[in-house]
Amino acid sequence: MQNKNVLILVIVLLSMVIMIGGCSMGAKQSVASNKYPEKPITIIVPFAAGGSMDMVARSLEKTATKHLGQPLVVVNVAGGGGTIGLNELAGAKSDGYTIGVVGMGVILQPLYGQTRYHYPTSLEPLVKIAASPNIVATLSEKPWNSLNELISYAKQRPGEIKAGHSGLGSGPHLTSEMLARKAGITVAQVPFKGEADSMAALLGGHVQFIVVTPSTVKEHVKNGTVKVLGVANKNRLMLPGFETVPTLKEQGIDVAFDFGHGIAAPKGLSVTEKARLTAGLKGIVNDPVFKNNMADIGMTVEYLGPEEFSVKWIEDCEELTKIVKETGIVDLIASQKK
Repeated sequence: MQNKNVLILVIVLLSMVIMIGGCSMGAKQSVASNKYPEKPITIIVPFAAGGSMDMVARSLEKTATKHLGQPLVVVNVAGGGGTIGLNELAGAKSDGYTIGVVGMGVILQPLYGQTRYHYPTSLEPLVKIAASPNIVATLSEKPWNSLNELISYAKQRPGEIKAGHSGLGSGPHLTSEMLARKAGITVAQVPFKGEADSMAALLGGHVQFIVVTPSTVKEHVKNGTVKVLGVANKNRLMLPGFETVPTLKEQGIDVAFDFGHGIAAPKGLSVTEKARLTAGLKGIVNDPVFKNNMADIGMTVEYLGPEEFSVKWIEDCEELTKIVKETGIVDLIASQKK
């Protein structure tokens, strides 16, 4: 009987030790979680340096330590129309230490065929930070001074016009294909690894026009080297040097997109990490330093929080899925990939 009582006492004491140890461990984990972030955060740009996404990331980088408590480290992962960088982002640990800049391609790429990840569901939208409408730009020395003049020129010289963009299946590629189809012209699509490369090709005379975001051509427009023929947006741009440029719709071409640039993370962030990350990003986006820097590079700040951005993410998925199927661009992309 005495031995039985001793055994019961030992079991009770062991249970208490385990419970105390478990509580202690839980407390340590809670404390560790409360320290986030404890190291620099990697921000992946799925295109080459120099393009609009890269400029956005480097603008965020400037005040990251102030608002997040840790710096952002920009990593450019170019290629595959953005899929190589998106694969790296979607495949990263969901620990809050890897985020990425995303654009229209995050929705478009899975529509064109098999991708390693289905980005709209493998990634978590955090915040939208900027409007990034596509524009049609050409060299100032070219004979056309409006989009309709370019279209007329292309119709008279079939096969002569080449269009540069930031990669197969990218947002600018979709815009360029839609423009050609709606205008009834034949255009040779020339993909590059990023907007900076397509800009270099235009300056070098290798393509006749490019579809990019305003930030890529802003300085060239200012110095008179490049002129902008149209904006693929619902409204004209309220950016210095772009205010008088008509939309594509104003010129009879029914093409307009408004996804913009946002920040996403691998799916599965903890509630604590997501809250701190989105709060820090909101602080950066609303910081005068960020706003001024974005204005300097020719971009408009357009903030949406995680809930609003998630709703827009779903709406854009539905709209773009419909567009690429109705226009046959899915089949076109598939044939070009073969």
